[in-house]
Amino acid sequence: MSRRKLPFKACVKCKLLVDEDVDVCPNCGSREFTDNWEGVVVVLNPSSEAARILGIQKKGMYALKAR
Repeated sequence: MSRRKLPFKACVKCKLLVDEDVDVCPNCGSREFTDNWEGVVVVLNPSSEAARILGIQKKGMYALKAR
């Protein structure tokens, strides 16, 4: 079974998923991205328990692992 690649790259610093054509992370300002990421979590409420545990402070779509 082949895995379908999503058209996103992950910020190495904060793990925010962004479109392939983004040069600067809108979340943390980093310019380091990777295509080597796994898992997705969507944070709608940054004050939720899940966001707190993951260390996420802003709404968005994040990778669970980014290498």
